Formats: sequence, C-alpha cells, structure tokens
Amino acid sequence: MAFFIVFSCMLVLILLLTWGKMNAFIAFLIVSILTGLLLGIPADKISTSLQKGIGDTLGGLLIIIILGAMLGKLVAESGAARQIANALMHVFGPRYVQWALLIAGFIIGIPLYYGVGFVLMVPLIFSVVYQYKLPAVYIGLPTLAALSVTHGFLPPHPSPTALVAQFHANMGLTLIYGLAVAIPTLVIAGPFFARYLKHIPSTPASLFQVNEVNETVLPGKSNSFITALLPVFLLIITAVLPYVFTGAGTSFKCWLAFAGDAPVVMLFSLLVATFSLGILQHKAVKEIMRIYADAVKDVAMILLIIGGAGALKQVLADSGVSLQIAAAMQSWHIPLLVLGWLTAAIIRGCVGSATIAGITAAGMIAPLMLQGQVNPNLMVLSVGAGSLMFSHVNDAGFWMFKEYFNLSIKHALLSWSVMETIVGVVGLLGVLVLDKIV
Repeated sequence: MAFFIVFSCMLVLILLLTWGKMNAFIAFLIVSILTGLLLGIPADKISTSLQKGIGDTLGGLLIIIILGAMLGKLVAESGAARQIANALMHVFGPRYVQWALLIAGFIIGIPLYYGVGFVLMVPLIFSVVYQYKLPAVYIGLPTLAALSVTHGFLPPHPSPTALVAQFHANMGLTLIYGLAVAIPTLVIAGPFFARYLKHIPSTPASLFQVNEVNETVLPGKSNSFITALLPVFLLIITAVLPYVFTGAGTSFKCWLAFAGDAPVVMLFSLLVATFSLGILQHKAVKEIMRIYADAVKDVAMILLIIGGAGALKQVLADSGVSLQIAAAMQSWHIPLLVLGWLTAAIIRGCVGSATIAGITAAGMIAPLMLQGQVNPNLMVLSVGAGSLMFSHVNDAGFWMFKEYFNLSIKHALLSWSVMETIVGVVGLLGVLVLDKIV
C-alpha cells in the first residue's frame, strides 16, 4: 500500500508540474503534505518534517549556490565571459570555430548557471554563423551541450551541489571525477554528433546579430580566465593536497580542510572577482553589489525548488517508506549506480527539469547508499547524468533551443533531444568506467 501511495503522489507531482503548470515549490509543498497524511504521519508533525527537510537541504547549499550565482553574474556583466570566448576564437581560427565555441561554452558554463550561459552564448554563436556562413545547429549545438554537461555534472551548479550534500560526497573529488566524465561526454554529444546535423534548416532572427563593443572596457584575457576558473582550481588543489602531504600534522590538515570547504572556496573566489573584475575595472562598489543582488533574484526560485524537494524527501524519511523503497529496490538486482541513473532519467522524462529530477531521485536513492558499497562521488555523477536524459516538450531548455534557432519541433527533437540523451547515456558509461578504476 505504501508503494502505491508514493507512486500516486509522484504522479500528482508530475501532473501539477506539467498539466497544471504549477510553480514547482508550491507543488512540492502540496505533494509533501498529501504524502505525509496518506502515509500516516500525524498531522501536527507534518509541518515539522517540512521545515526540517527544507532546512537540512538548504543549510549546506545556500552559501555555495548564492556565492556561485554572484560570481557567475559578475563574470557575465563584466565582459569576462566575452573575453574568454573572443580569446578562444582568436586561437582556434575560422577552421576550428566549432571547437572554440565548445571550449568557451564549457569554461563559461562552469561559473554560470545554464539559463544565463545559454542567453550569453547564443548571440555569439549566431554572430559566428553570420560571419562565416555556417549551419547554425551544427555550430551551436556543441556549445549548448557543454553548458548542459556542466549544469548536470559539475559543482557549484545547483543540482550536483545538492547531490553532493545528499550523498555526503566530497566536493573536490566530485569535481575531478566530473571533469573526467564531462570531457569525453561533451566531445561525443557535441562535435561528433553535430556532424550529422549540417543539413537541419535554421534561420535565426537578425535581432541576434551582435554589435561590436568597445574592447577597452573589457577585463584582460588572463584575468578573465583565472577569475572564472578560480573555484575549480582551488577545489581541485585542496582535494589533491591531502594525498600529497600524507604525513602532515593535525594543524595543517585542519587548515587544509577549512581552505577546501566549498563555501570558503566560493567566498574567497568571489572576493578575488570583486577586485579583479569589479574594482580593478573601475566599477563602483555600489554597482558590484547591485550585480550581486540581481544574482540572488536569479537563483531564488532554484533554491526554493531544491528546498521543496528536500521537504518531500524528509516526509518520505519520517514516514519510514524510504527504507521500504530501498529494501524493494535492492531486490531488483540492478547496480546502484545504474539504478540512480534510471530513477533520475524517468523523473526527468516526466517532469522536464533536470534539477527537480536529480534532487527527487536522490531522496529515493539515498537510503540505499547506507546499505551498498558505492562511491558517493560517482553516485552524484550517475544521478546527474540521468537527470540530463531525453529533453522534450516539457523542458524549458527544449523550447529555448527551438525558438532561438527557429526550428520545427521535429528538428528540435532530432537535434536537441538526441543530444541530451547522448549526454545522459555517455555520462553513465563514463561513471561505470570510473567505478572500475577508482
């Protein structure tokens, strides 16, 4: 009976999000209350479960996601993102322009959230398309694949960051493993797959043609690269150092753990960016703080969605049904990494949101982590890969791609949806290979 209740409540959640077009946070709260009542949690205890779930889920994520949003917003508005793209275009030249945009999308996609990166890169893609008279989908899809891969695999993006917390993984190691999986994935889903898309008709509107900007107001290229990638460098370095200085004293290890803590890394990176991309570029402190305030508005709903998913997770945990689901899933004889991927993929196909798919799947899979010997860092990537699976008409990213590139639904499915599916499948294969190695 408990399984039927959980299945029915998940169906209600999907219907509220898709058919009902309801705000995801409100939908999560409604379904959490309904689930709690049907599973026998006393009515006066449900509110406590909701508050605990939201608090526990956001407690370790709020600082990272907010600071990451501020850094990404400054990278975009200071012109650093454009400098990164221009530098790569200059190095690679017209012949390898697709690879230049791919690498630009990957680097820019690390500090920027998916929607911001998408809107930022699309005008650049179309400017290249106009300049060199190249097929828009063939040139643009690899770049968007890079944005998708960073969104699903790499902290400090909301979904992988939340999964790191839920699975008690290590942020630095997850980032290292994520890069190892992300690079071959985006090459296959990007330039390799795009070779078959040269003949897809696309006539992007002329409004996306980019006017030239005064290059003197942009930050330097080295400054742009280093500042945008500083969190990545610091997380990787602090994750590797403990294995280098194995005989170090307790005090050194204590300070290293502090320096490698993700909120500390993000705060330090933001302070550096405030100076290098803000004050050093003659921006007033008031203007920089405005950018940061706008960044918080950009991610407010993402935070609420993650909190709502945490509330549902807590209700399932307090009712005891999570352990029942975990016990039942163990009898399926499916490797846990594959099961996490499959759960996220099914929810993604139904709901459309990669973030919701990843967080919801984590709540169902997390109890199994206590009973199975699985690397939590790889589980983050497995669920992340599943959350990127087949994107179709219920996903906002699908419609952004279709409308920006002026495609028919058929051609959007054949290009965008297939690309996202390749990302999900190749990502899983990469995780399984890593599982054999590490």
